[in-house]
Amino acid sequence: MTKQDLSLLGREDAFSLIGNEWMLVTAGTADKCNTMTASWGGFGYLWNKPVAFIFIRPERYTHVFIEQQERLTLSFYAPEYRKALQYCGTTSGRDADKAQACGLTPVQLPTGAITFAQARLTVDGRKIFQTEMTEANFLDKSILTRWYGEREGGLHTVYVVEIEGIYTA
Repeated sequence: MTKQDLSLLGREDAFSLIGNEWMLVTAGTADKCNTMTASWGGFGYLWNKPVAFIFIRPERYTHVFIEQQERLTLSFYAPEYRKALQYCGTTSGRDADKAQACGLTPVQLPTGAITFAQARLTVDGRKIFQTEMTEANFLDKSILTRWYGEREGGLHTVYVVEIEGIYTA
């Protein structure tokens, strides 16, 4: 993987990148990590820093790893990896080695964060803020009803991550 200037992210369509292409959120160490597919999040500028923000339900196994680590990665893939991303979004790392099952090769970045050799783009970040969503904070209750009313699982934890590196394959 080659480290790129942060401006590389500005050349990507962040809406398509996250919402349509999906991403893998990965946290852990070289010895033990977990990854999950996500399609909610974004990029921006907050507190004079380039940031990403992501939403992870506390029930997800990856949540445990994110809570334990200072760093995480957001990685993006070519279309031929769509099945791998689907698998990583529907199978728990408690039950299977998702990377091995999908043929993904873990790579440790210089910061210690984990990504995969097959990623076309990896965002390496350090957690700087987190909060738990609460029902009371939903101003538009139809969103709460649509996304949380009938579904299993709790409200998401929101993480803001300072982007400290961008890597390409």
